[in-house]
Parts: sequence; C-alpha cells; structure tokens
Amino acid sequence: MSLKRTLGTCYYPEHWAEEIWSEDARRMADLGLTWIRIGEFAWSRLEPRPDDLHFDWLDRAIDILKGAGLKVVLGTPTATPPRWMLDKYPDMLAVDAQGRERRFGSRRHYCFSHDGYRDETIRITRLLAEQFGRKVDAWQTDNEYGCHDTIYSYSDAARRAFRDWLAQKYQSPDALNRAWGNVFWSMEYDSFDQIDLPNLTVTEPNPSHALDFRRFSSDQVARFNRAQVDAIRARSDAPISHNYMGRIVEFDHFATGRQMEIATWDSYPLGFLEDRLEDDADHKRRYARQGDPDFQAFHHDLYRAIGRDGRWWVMEQQPGPVNWAPHNPAPLPGMVRFWTWEAFAHGAECVAYFRWRQAPMAQEQYHAGLLRPDSVAAEGFAEAAQVAQELREMPDVEHGQAPVALVFDYASAWAWAVQPQGQGCDYFRLVFEVYRGLRKLGLSVDILPPDTASLDGYALVLAPGVITLRDELKAAIAATDAQVILGPRTNAKTADLGIPVPLPPALTGFDLTVARVETMRPDMPVLLEKGGHLTLWREQIETSEDVVEADAHGAPVLVRKGHLSYLAGWPDEVALSRILTRAAIAAGLSPQDLPPDIRIRDTGQTRFLFNHGPDPVEFDGHIIPPAGLIWLPT
Repeated sequence: MSLKRTLGTCYYPEHWAEEIWSEDARRMADLGLTWIRIGEFAWSRLEPRPDDLHFDWLDRAIDILKGAGLKVVLGTPTATPPRWMLDKYPDMLAVDAQGRERRFGSRRHYCFSHDGYRDETIRITRLLAEQFGRKVDAWQTDNEYGCHDTIYSYSDAARRAFRDWLAQKYQSPDALNRAWGNVFWSMEYDSFDQIDLPNLTVTEPNPSHALDFRRFSSDQVARFNRAQVDAIRARSDAPISHNYMGRIVEFDHFATGRQMEIATWDSYPLGFLEDRLEDDADHKRRYARQGDPDFQAFHHDLYRAIGRDGRWWVMEQQPGPVNWAPHNPAPLPGMVRFWTWEAFAHGAECVAYFRWRQAPMAQEQYHAGLLRPDSVAAEGFAEAAQVAQELREMPDVEHGQAPVALVFDYASAWAWAVQPQGQGCDYFRLVFEVYRGLRKLGLSVDILPPDTASLDGYALVLAPGVITLRDELKAAIAATDAQVILGPRTNAKTADLGIPVPLPPALTGFDLTVARVETMRPDMPVLLEKGGHLTLWREQIETSEDVVEADAHGAPVLVRKGHLSYLAGWPDEVALSRILTRAAIAAGLSPQDLPPDIRIRDTGQTRFLFNHGPDPVEFDGHIIPPAGLIWLPT
C-alpha cells in the first residue's frame, strides 16, 4: 500500500464567525494542507440541551472545508461533556486519589466507569455517525485519554465496576485472596463487595490489589473506546483514530490501538522537555527551543507500532509557544519544519498543526497557532508552507524494518509504579534511556509490543525491565538468531506481582539467578571495571555463564550465553554506550559515535540527518545548520 505524506491542522469553526469559514478553508488549501480535524470539543454547540441537536452548523462547516478540496477528521466530543450532562448525572465526575471530585469547568472530568455517561457517549457518537458517516474522511475518538491524570478514578462508579471486574477475573474471594497474598496483614475478604479501591490506606496498599486496579482502569479505557468505535463502524467506512499523548502509560495503548486503523499522537517537544523528562538543567537549557533529541522520535516509533499496519499520524504538532508547561519559550526558527520532517522520517502519513488560529479566549490564549488571533500568519505558517512545497519532491511514506527492536510493555510500567523499590526507578525512564543510547549510536529502532511472536529480520533486540515475560515473547527470543539483551528486572514477578520460585529470571537453558536486589541513592553509584557505573537498580546474581561486565570488585553485571545476554542493573550513559556498542557490533551492525546533537533515521531508501542543536554541525561531509536536516539516498 502506497501512502502519501500530507499536512493538516486542527480547526474550531464554532469559535469563529461563520462569515470567515470560507476564507479559512481557502487559505488552508492554498497553504498545502490536506486534513482538517474538527468537532472534538463541540458538544455544547452540537447539543446545547438534552436531545436538542444542532448539527446544521457542523454540516455547513464540513461542506465548506470539503468544497475547498480538504479532507475532514471528525472528533467525537466526549472529552468535554456539557454542563447539563452533570445535572443529569451528578455522580459522573471522576474522583482523584485523595477523594476529591474532578469538577466541571475544564475538560476530561468524566469517570470511564460511569455507565450512564458511557451510554451518552455512544448516543452522541451514533448520531454523529448517522449524520456524517458517509461525509467525513476519518474519525477521532474522544481526545487525549490520560491527559491531566484522568485514567484512575476513585468514584463510586469505579468501585462498583472494579468489584465486578474482580468477580469475573477471580470467580471467588478465596481465589483472589490466594492471588493477592491477603493472609499477609490479615487482609482477607469474604466477598467481593468488601473490596475497596486502593487509595486512602494508612500505608501502601497491597501491591497485587494496586496492580489489578491499574489493569482494570486500562480495561475501562478500552471498553469506553470500543463503544465509540463500534458506533462509528456500523455507520461509516472511514478510518478511526485516537490522539495519544507523550509519556502516558496508565493504560495499554496496544489494546485500544487494535480497535482502530490509525494511531495518532500530540507532539509538543518544548512542553514535554520541561515537564516529562528527568534530565538536568543544562540539558533542558540546551534544547529549550528545540526539544529533546529523542523524546519525539521515541513516540513516533511507539505509535507506529500501535497503529494497524504501522499507520500513524501526528494529530497535533506544536507550531510555536504553548501555554501549559513550567516555561514556554518560542521554537528556534526552522523547528516547525524540522519536527514535521522528523515525523515523516519515522513513517508518519500526516502531520497536523495545532491549531489553525490562536484562540483569544479561555485556557489556551497563549497557545500559538498557524495564524495569530488577528488572522495574520504566525511564524509557523511559513515553515508549514515550506514543508508543503518540499512534499511535492518527496511525497511517499517509506516503510522499512529497522535493524534494532525494543520491546515496550505498559503492564510493566504499572508494575514498576506499584513497586518501584526506589525513588526514580521508573519503567518508561529505563526504556527511554536505552532508546536514547541506541539513537546516539546512529541506529534506527522499531518498538514492539510485549506479545510479539516473531523477531525475524532483527539483528539486535532489547527488552529491558519487562517484569513478566509473555509466552509469545519467550518463544520468539528462543527462536531468534539476533543478539538479545534482557534485564534488569526481567521476568522478576508473577502475573500477580509475587516473587516467583525458581527465582528470576528463570530463562530456559540460561544459568542465572537473581539472589537479591538493591536500589541506590543517586550519589552512591556502583563503579564498573571497564568504566561507568550502575545507578538506581542493582541485582546480585548467581551464574556460571560468561561474564561480560563486572563491577570494580569482580561481581558479575552483564553475562552472556550464545546470543542471549542479561544485564543485572541500570547502567549510566557511559556504561550503556559501551554495552550497546558491543552488542551492535556482535549483531553485525555499524554503530557510530555521533556528535551529541546529531541523530540519524534510515527509512526505506532514504537516510535523514537531523541536527537538534542550536549550532551548526559538520558531519559525514555535510554542514547541518541549527534546527536543520538533510536527506540522502541510503
């Protein structure tokens, strides 16, 4: 299947006088845009009172956009239920872990477990699909599941639904008590109706209880999304998507992704640098106007794995300063073009800019658009126009399997969060640091789900921190000839979050036992013989396998048998680079010592070189300007 690279934007006709819609549509088309997303926050204008439907304005807006040759993505408006909905369902509000209601006056204030509200979302989605199912070109369900810490709700509706979920899973309280180990601290239950949500306990709740609550909450998101997908699919053949966010791990995106055709995500490089990464002040200062060199790329690769057949978009691309981070600088000149091409290099079909025109009212007044509030072109407008021109020279989305695979597992993120064992021991952080280490060596990466059944075609495979290996992945690792690195904390827990016996990692034919674990203070790293340190997490292992890395006292840290290696700790940047370089060479790859600001992405027949730094860099015979990129045939 041949797909074209396209551009788009997010448009809110309900925010603007109808008299300017046609002019907006003409300017969008003249700019070279293809896709326009509308409707995802418009419920109060679509249905100002219960059953009082006002779809006529949206119908006219769609006609105007399509009349200009544009394609329309219609969002379901369920992230912003109108005020009358709360009058109808006073108990529909989500409740935070401290027992406080998430009140009306913003967005995402609903509880996924409230059946009355879910029925309302099915109803409005059905009505929209009946009206526009043959007219629009794609759909988006809701908006940014998980944004603003909205997956976990501790409401009465969630309590009832959780009890039912547990009853279906365990069938009897005795089975649940055994699975959770409730004999500890006399936590045994006689009925499912006795079980509460794992918040407001005196000290930490039972970790098995907390993990099941996370599984339940993820299932509730999938159930909620499925209801909308089914309502659309019965009435429309257009592809369906959802716009995910950066570093949201509270629900399984693979589960929702399997329900739809396209995965999209909302890319805000400058905001994410400020509030979603652990890097020090020097790093954040250097990349304050460009964004982290690897954070966007990681999510591009992740959502390519989540989209069906690798189909994914950026639904919201930052085009200027945003309004919500601790600090909100303007991008360097050229960054809007840069971010767009970075997404295309990782296989995006479409990059849509948020938003068309900056809003002069409400919460996002300082969030830049392609236009200023007075309709004058903002800085990002010209860069979008430049990309549109460049797309005429390179329009096709290229697909090609990367040589390196990295497994990502949402369930492991939940387990690490429930039992981190030490401050800073975060699953996403671990996987992202490995991904960053691979990219610093010039390697292109595919991200794979934890139930991957085949590793064919990969030369190097990494699965750090997968706390319970699934049978499919175990079989794939046993069958592959690729170099494989597991650990730390691989297969460390049972499905119920207990310590298994035999002790971890219990890999068939691999003589290794994790006898003890410890977590370290940041100022107490463990020195390695060959340089660098272990930080945060350390495992004491017993093994007869070949020792590749040891600490300064000779204790094994990285051991290998054949193509399989186990890493018994969390390496710092120096140690990780050495470990990955050695593994890449053993896999027949050619790792490079890239300049700090340079990243490479090989895709299909094209190599992209990106300079993320604020200064020009000479690399591989080319001068790459700041916020600059070049592409070459491979």
